[in-house]
Amino acid sequence: MKKLDEIMELMADEMKDFKTAVLELQKLSGQLAKMSIPISAEALEKNLNTFLLKQEAEKEKTDEILKGIDRKLKHARVIPNYLLILFGISGIIVLGSVGYFGYTSKEKVEENFEVYQTIMESQHKHYEDYFAAYPEIQEAYCEWLEDGYQGL
Repeated sequence: MKKLDEIMELMADEMKDFKTAVLELQKLSGQLAKMSIPISAEALEKNLNTFLLKQEAEKEKTDEILKGIDRKLKHARVIPNYLLILFGISGIIVLGSVGYFGYTSKEKVEENFEVYQTIMESQHKHYEDYFAAYPEIQEAYCEWLEDGYQGL
């Protein structure tokens, strides 16, 4: 009997511990029921829509940045504007100089040609005056020219 009493005592202790554990479990279950987040399709859809709106806003920002980069690339130049202006001005100066010096050299050539013509005319006049004064020398000169050209 002693053993039976011990077994009953142990059984009573175990029952008491079991009851305490069950009460603790009920308490935790109640807290879990209060804390649980109900997952419904409506809540999921709301969260998804919020995420999609944020993603769309970020996509629009990146699209604007990319469009800005595209615009800058379309209008970008390899040579800066100030270099183009500098080359243009130097080209105009070179063309103007070439034109000016070409024109002045042409005038100089024409002027030299006129001086040459004047000299030749004055020499020709001088020869005519000389040959008019000495017609026999003119005849000898003409014969000499004819003989010289026939020998060629």
